[in-house]
Amino acid sequence: MSLNETPRGVRVHLALFGKRNAGKSSVINAITGQETAIVSDVKGTTTDPVFKAMEILPIGPCVIIDTAGIDDVGELGQLRIQKTLEVLDITDVALLIVDVKRGISEEDSLIIDKFKAKKKPIIVVLNKIDILDNDDPNRLATNLQESLGIPIVSVSALQKQGIKELKNAIISVIPEDEDKFKIVGDLINPGDFVVLVTPIDKAAPKGRLILPQQQTIRDILESDAMAIVTKEFELRETLSNLAKKPKLVVTDSQVFLKVAADTPKDILMTSFSILFARQKGDLTEFIKGAKAIERLKDGDKVLIAEGCTHHRQADDIGKVKIPRWIRQRTGKQIDFEFSAGATFTDDIKKYALIVHCGACMMNRTGMLSRVDGAKYHGVPIVNYGILIAYVQGLLPRALEPFPLAKIILEEEELC
Repeated sequence: MSLNETPRGVRVHLALFGKRNAGKSSVINAITGQETAIVSDVKGTTTDPVFKAMEILPIGPCVIIDTAGIDDVGELGQLRIQKTLEVLDITDVALLIVDVKRGISEEDSLIIDKFKAKKKPIIVVLNKIDILDNDDPNRLATNLQESLGIPIVSVSALQKQGIKELKNAIISVIPEDEDKFKIVGDLINPGDFVVLVTPIDKAAPKGRLILPQQQTIRDILESDAMAIVTKEFELRETLSNLAKKPKLVVTDSQVFLKVAADTPKDILMTSFSILFARQKGDLTEFIKGAKAIERLKDGDKVLIAEGCTHHRQADDIGKVKIPRWIRQRTGKQIDFEFSAGATFTDDIKKYALIVHCGACMMNRTGMLSRVDGAKYHGVPIVNYGILIAYVQGLLPRALEPFPLAKIILEEEELC
């Protein structure tokens, strides 16, 4: 990813669903104003979901997701349909593309019902209105909207008709969470100093900061505050050279103990991963999940899940360090399993605990779907930063910046 690009995790995820040859790819091209997707008269041209990050005016930064037909056939077709249905979890706004001549099918109704059950916005797009004979597309849309109770927009992707109305409909249903779920901006005031501790080791990407660090710096600057970046071994000197006490110290979780020792008790301290636990996930559930570590037994299965794929180092935090810390804390023989990227798990129930990364590459919708799945099956879930702070005895201090966290800690007897 270029440093000039908006990260995928903070873009609106706009997914297109529909039967084969309903015109999904044509609608994508009409919305974006370019040949983003392959258009063909042959059914099933799109196979696995295709992700394309782009800027669409006036919607803004988006990830467009083109999916396989929900009526695909054969054994391979069923696998494609399963991949299509997995996209539901990360979708912010769904567009169900319907051939106006064929109308709403059983497969279309299934998609509508799934999004209604998840309480996610879905817009039905009646495509190919240019081939209608005498029917009024507006009348058809009105009748459908009354029966389905969701927005209906009539378009001709081929003739670019109704595309402006479709964009306006998308804007009207986009969830408005941007201000509510800041990384750090709601914890600081204009003019505050924030010290960011960023270790530079063999796991650090060559020539740049990792994404959580980049995004946190951006959020601080947007809040009219000042970011000071240092390494863990220079933190003590950095703090002593500041004429003004910083409002907050944010550290990489892997050097929590060193940073806690060098940060005076009257300065708030937390980690990048905990900030993202709050922004992308459910801080309350993650704190509860930390306590579940004490209930682990010999032979329990623990899933270590990451939202992206990357080259693992010899002492990788997910593959090596976290399993080691859990074994040291519990003294138990734990069976660890691992997942990465879009693949999560098909069998949540078999795990005694799920440990998830900070989800910097995921959108909030996708992360909350994973949290909700764990809650539904009664499986505790915790994120990297919360777990590391807990096993190192730093959780109360690491949660001091968050006003409601103290109440949760007391309820869970984790103080």
